[in-house]
Amino acid sequence: MQRAHDSSLSARFQALDDASESYPLDSVVYRSRSGGLLEVVHDQAALNAARTPAEWKALFDSRTTRSPYPYSSGVWSKLELVQPHLAPSDVVSLFEGNAHLLPAERFGETIGLPRLAVKQCGTTHTGSFKDLGMTVLVSTVHAMVKKGANIRALACASTGDTSAALAAYGAAAGIPVVVLLPRGKISTAQLLQPIAHGALVAALDTDFDGCMRAVAELTKDPSIYLANSMNSLRIEGQKTLSYELAQDFAWSVPDWVLVPGGNLGNVSAIAKGFIELLELGLIERLPRIACCQAERANPLYRAFVRASEQLHPLSEADYAPIEAQKTLASAIQIGAPVSLPKAIAALARTDGLVEQATEAELASAAARADRTGLYTCPHTAVALACAEKLAARGVISKEQSVVVVSTAHGLKFSEFKQRYHEGTLEFASDFANAPVSLGNDPTRVSEELHRALDRFRA
Repeated sequence: MQRAHDSSLSARFQALDDASESYPLDSVVYRSRSGGLLEVVHDQAALNAARTPAEWKALFDSRTTRSPYPYSSGVWSKLELVQPHLAPSDVVSLFEGNAHLLPAERFGETIGLPRLAVKQCGTTHTGSFKDLGMTVLVSTVHAMVKKGANIRALACASTGDTSAALAAYGAAAGIPVVVLLPRGKISTAQLLQPIAHGALVAALDTDFDGCMRAVAELTKDPSIYLANSMNSLRIEGQKTLSYELAQDFAWSVPDWVLVPGGNLGNVSAIAKGFIELLELGLIERLPRIACCQAERANPLYRAFVRASEQLHPLSEADYAPIEAQKTLASAIQIGAPVSLPKAIAALARTDGLVEQATEAELASAAARADRTGLYTCPHTAVALACAEKLAARGVISKEQSVVVVSTAHGLKFSEFKQRYHEGTLEFASDFANAPVSLGNDPTRVSEELHRALDRFRA
């Protein structure tokens, strides 16, 4: 049975660099007075007093896809831990989350990780994990607008998936959306999504980091609300991935969680979710988190290597922004990640690390994973390739349970797969599978297929 909205719970924006600086969640504010990041902080004492750990688990487990709106959402089934100020009637949900944890033993066996699973976040409404954060942000703005706030539009810079999610949720809420995209650097499917949802789409002659600079200027106008992961409301939705994983593991956790890293909001969100569950007593330990970057867009990996070589913990002093180069993993082609400070703190708390994958490594991992039934986007393939490398070095053992977070649906990146199997990438496609061209005579076709099958099985 659902309880009424609990008014005893609260949360606020708090500055990372000054705990005394805080703001209500309906404030139009993205950075602290000194220019640092904000985070959403919940009233831990009130959460502990509201229910016992067993009662929280029972409540969350009772909220399934048959629950009343919006509790059937993977995000809003945890409303009290996400945005406790929202009434259920203010929520804008497209039934995001509740992603399947797909056993991937066949692929795992090939790389020495038989306890590998893939969290299929690409099965959510717009085809990426960005829906998890966008429902929280848009719902909060929706409630603000209902109360009379002067919000003309929601705006984001994007490498594709963020724009799709924002456009869909903005359309559902009836709030205009402005999207800034780097011209020619996202897939056709990703470009079409915000266009189809009626967003004002602007293609800029720059990269993602340039688009971020432009949207930062645009949103100096407080009537244009920033929807990038610099806005901590996004992290509140994305952290529910950790809640789902804890439930997938019967309120335990895997040994490792590997996630592709670009702007790094996902790394900090996943850590935040697990840390909050630990503080509530719902889990007993934290998993180790590995941030996986493409070699051509790897500022955090470079910082991690620099810190390791100098035998000290990773810090912001090890980091330097780079100009990200073109990569098949276009959604993480980011050289100056906004959420870097949060990601560094997340890795420190979870005894995490950073690995990278080359273009050839990620493409090969995608092709081999697809042959075991997955349909892998290039960003998920980065994480799969990194899992293989970490296993080969013995960093992850075959006895450990490993979850790779699949951040988007492979159908969004069919052009990548087409080029791989056509052999038109810059490197050899060792696992290409071209169609067999035959005539139209049934007998000849049957004979040729039997011969082809014999070669295939060999």
